[in-house]
Amino acid sequence: MSLTPTKAVALGFEAPDFNLTEPKSGRNLSFKDIKGEKGTLVMFICNHCPYVKHVIHELVNIGNDYMQKGIGMVAINSNDVKNYPEDHPEKMKELATEMNFPFPYLYDESQEVAKAYDAACTPDFDLFDADGKCVYRGQLDGSRPGNKIPVTGANLRKALEQVVKGEKVPEQQIPSVGCNIKWKA
Repeated sequence: MSLTPTKAVALGFEAPDFNLTEPKSGRNLSFKDIKGEKGTLVMFICNHCPYVKHVIHELVNIGNDYMQKGIGMVAINSNDVKNYPEDHPEKMKELATEMNFPFPYLYDESQEVAKAYDAACTPDFDLFDADGKCVYRGQLDGSRPGNKIPVTGANLRKALEQVVKGEKVPEQQIPSVGCNIKWKA
């Protein structure tokens, strides 16, 4: 397991569009389809990463709490499934069903969406305001597998609250860390 941080990029970029399949339903979704009235959270996750497994229940809680407040949410898996079969679309469907994801979980087979978002790790978070401008690329919270800090989602929840209220999100952010995205050779 390679500890990788979110890439530091200038905030304010427009959300790249995508058209990806949701294995659970078989439908294709774009950014416009999942965009929320107040803002949109794009999360890069996967099934096998211990960092994602550590926070997955909180991601579901955040979805349940903030989708009803006008935040659109989507999870995207961009990993190479040939070398990481646990991240295969059938397994994604199983996880989304088992965890009762309130948000779609999409498969980025070409890995072009991860590249467009400059995603580097799982979990990696991009929060966009109502205008589709990125305002947050930070961590969920300070919890990591084994560090005994409880998973609360505090950092991401604070940014989400600011977006819901139309407030400015501070630019000083602690990057997320996790497993690197498993790029195809």
